[in-house]
Amino acid sequence: MTSMRPTVADLLAEKGSRQRTNVYVDSLDEARAAHEGGIDIITVQDSIMSNDYRLAAPSAFMVAGLEYGVHVTTDDYLRAGFSMMELGADAVWSAASLETISRMRAEGIPVVGHVGLIPARRTWTGGFRAVGKTAASAMAVFEQTRALEEAGAFAAEIEVVPAAVATAISERTGLYMISMGSGGGCDAQYLFSTDILGTNRGHVPRHAKQYRDLAAEEDRLQTERVAAFAEYVADVAAGAFPDQSQLVPIADDELASFYAEISSGSVERGTA
Repeated sequence: MTSMRPTVADLLAEKGSRQRTNVYVDSLDEARAAHEGGIDIITVQDSIMSNDYRLAAPSAFMVAGLEYGVHVTTDDYLRAGFSMMELGADAVWSAASLETISRMRAEGIPVVGHVGLIPARRTWTGGFRAVGKTAASAMAVFEQTRALEEAGAFAAEIEVVPAAVATAISERTGLYMISMGSGGGCDAQYLFSTDILGTNRGHVPRHAKQYRDLAAEEDRLQTERVAAFAEYVADVAAGAFPDQSQLVPIADDELASFYAEISSGSVERGTA
């Protein structure tokens, strides 16, 4: 995949006309695989973001997640946002206040906001559960979306909201809406690499789909690692390692000359 990556303007221009894919990755290997697999939007946590991620996925629209609670003040977010853009991010994700998002927008930093279930604020909506299942709750999500748009965000992740609600909201906002478990009526579909690859060893959310079982492969590889180390220990204990194939040879005449010299008593201990 070597095509030119989309811009914020491109995404907004195509709103409502196609579905793009968004994946949260945890490593450079995953970023490379996502790029080669054709993923459109790649999200990377700011704590691991580097120029290497930009190089690994040159044609993907890259979002750097600004970890909520690690950055506190608006100035914190601004510094982090500028830093991420310098490292090659096309936008930042932020669950910060509307005031902070407005400041970042004023400085030209494209922001992806968050509505619906916001994990860092889940206590306000009842924990890890769907949001927007009542008319009042759905209207609250809609109002959140409108507020983000007014604050200057260009996009919003909408998480675990009924599909009909998310679709209606997406149709009534200029924000580029990214669905995390909120149906196909938005502009992009978002999943975590751990769920797609089957490496999630904790709770697997209902909206996720597993395409591979890499956890089983990782378990197999770990078993092989342990076995290899144990065989090495056994070889050393038995004198089977090293053998001649791992050793540096020396000609017999050179070795004999060396033995004669060190046995003559003329070599002082501790001299080279």
